[in-house]
Amino acid sequence: MSQPDATPATTGTSSRAGIDPRSPRFGAGITAVLLLIDVFLGLVGATTAAFWLLLVIALLFAWGAFAGIKRHPYGALFRALVRPRLAPPAELEDAAPPTFAQGVGLFVTGLGLLLHLVGVPYVLPIAAGLAFVAAFLNSVFGYCLGCQIYLLLVRAGLIRRSAAAAA
Repeated sequence: MSQPDATPATTGTSSRAGIDPRSPRFGAGITAVLLLIDVFLGLVGATTAAFWLLLVIALLFAWGAFAGIKRHPYGALFRALVRPRLAPPAELEDAAPPTFAQGVGLFVTGLGLLLHLVGVPYVLPIAAGLAFVAAFLNSVFGYCLGCQIYLLLVRAGLIRRSAAAAA
């Protein structure tokens, strides 16, 4: 559950585009804070506010999943405000796993929203809590659960690695 930064590859002999691996961590940090607020709102009974905030978060996940991680607003924020203050990354990463992770975040938050609409109690803070754990792991430790799911599905042959990743 991470967000991006588009960068031309500068490592090795490859000329494919990759993303700065610090950018998804930056976006995951913002997402984790929003999800923690959502968990709090859901637990204190501010269900309407929790619903709308989770809907906004789900729409941000949809943006990253469907428009691509390179076009996510957190990536633009990273490129404009953070990246100019940092040294270039040691290496770039493929955008496909973090983009897939956005889809996983969309699934978890979307399912929480749907189950809330059909009347399942406490599903908003549960869904937000699950997504928070993934965002927290990514932002603090650089461990992307959605990316790991992507890699497992590639190894199992259930999905194909992107053409850019194979180059």
